[in-house]
Amino acid sequence: MANDLDETTGPINHEGRDINVINKQIPVQIGTGSLIFEIALWTVGTIPGIISLATGARPQLHSIGFIVAGVLPGLIFLFMKINALAYLRKLQQKIQADASQIDNYLEQRVVILNNVVGLVAKAIDLDKDVMKSVAAYRSGQGGSSDAQRNAAAQQIDGIFSRIGIACESYPDLKAQAVIADAMRQNSYLQKEITAARTLYNDTVSIWNQDVFAWPAKQIVAARAGFTTRIPFTASAETKAAARGTFF
Repeated sequence: MANDLDETTGPINHEGRDINVINKQIPVQIGTGSLIFEIALWTVGTIPGIISLATGARPQLHSIGFIVAGVLPGLIFLFMKINALAYLRKLQQKIQADASQIDNYLEQRVVILNNVVGLVAKAIDLDKDVMKSVAAYRSGQGGSSDAQRNAAAQQIDGIFSRIGIACESYPDLKAQAVIADAMRQNSYLQKEITAARTLYNDTVSIWNQDVFAWPAKQIVAARAGFTTRIPFTASAETKAAARGTFF
């Protein structure tokens, strides 16, 4: 039997497809089937014992034994629900901790970027045209073809050489070293933010699956009013900037 999706012979989407995260939280719900299931756990085993005890069809100890044995499934499921609630609350706390970690890295990055802005403002008078050129190339105005990219890369290398020469002309100006260090820190923090967001999304994915894990977790989640959570999504501006970046 052939595969339903065959990447070698099937129709191909040459234009590509932009994937977006749906900004919607789905409430966890249960139907009457779950209620019947819970009632059955308590009654299916106990009803025969109760009838036997009431009619005297079996010895009294046997009937009581049937009743006790019939209650066990309900008690076991009750403990399962208690454990499920504790697990989901613990997972909630982990989601909060993961989100807080992202905020910590973002705050550090904002501090560093504010410092860089102040340092660049002091050095920008060295050659305003240089900084304008760098900004232009970084915003993608250098072109999109391979040849244009190579030409832009060479010109940017030349621009940075001019910045270095200009800074060397001012021995007291140490901003260039501080800026370089700040940019290294910024790059490191950006990687940490990416990793933290991945961890956050992984935890959210676990939550979104577990709240629908029937019976115990889904029943508990529904009665607690839990919903699915939305994973981290890049803004429209970030996506547009990513498409425009060529190096």
